[in-house]
Amino acid sequence: MKTWRRGRAALPSEKNTRLSSLESKSVTERKHAILRREVLFQGYFRVDRLHIQRDRFDGGQADVFTREIFQRGGDIATVLLFDPQHDKVVLLEQYRPAPALSGQDPWMIEIVAGVVDSGETPEQAARREALEEAGCVILDLLPIASYFPSSGGTSEYIHLYVGRIEAPAEDGIFGLQEEGEDIRIHVIDAMQAINLLYTQKIRCSQALIALQWFAMRHTELRSRWLVSDVGTPII
Repeated sequence: MKTWRRGRAALPSEKNTRLSSLESKSVTERKHAILRREVLFQGYFRVDRLHIQRDRFDGGQADVFTREIFQRGGDIATVLLFDPQHDKVVLLEQYRPAPALSGQDPWMIEIVAGVVDSGETPEQAARREALEEAGCVILDLLPIASYFPSSGGTSEYIHLYVGRIEAPAEDGIFGLQEEGEDIRIHVIDAMQAINLLYTQKIRCSQALIALQWFAMRHTELRSRWLVSDVGTPII
């Protein structure tokens, strides 16, 4: 029978010390090594098995262990498209097979996204993908965040932006046929896009994070970009 031990609540001074330690900790102070890599599958994507050894937080060294990692490829550039002049957001809709496996609606509401090609910067990829997937030219580009969406299982690394555009007058269908893309764009009011968060219509992590950020910064961002046009605040 296991005996569970209740942890002692940290005092405020201890919390501050821990936070300070976390902020100042150098990655070089903790050692790790990938001792061996096996390629388990190689197709459009790749799956590797890693044999790893690493330091433990108590100062010791962990036993060698294995993890399977889904190799997504290069970095991913994603961008939320926003027209501040008309206060419109452009969202994408396309078929994704993974939700279908769990019996969910496979047509996902997303934002522009694509692999950063060799020799490209994430910013260049964001601009290219916006044109390919939505027919939109990005006039200004601001970073929101860069992150691993599932660091325990995939190497995928996301660069997330918001891009200033002149929105199309109406919805349309875009995408590269040679890449099997069939993408419908939806040009909607900014507040309607934000409301999709509260009605749980957004199931894509990049779109979810981007729209949460946008909900907090919408007025500030719109004013900033409109001021850059006329020199004085107009909202």
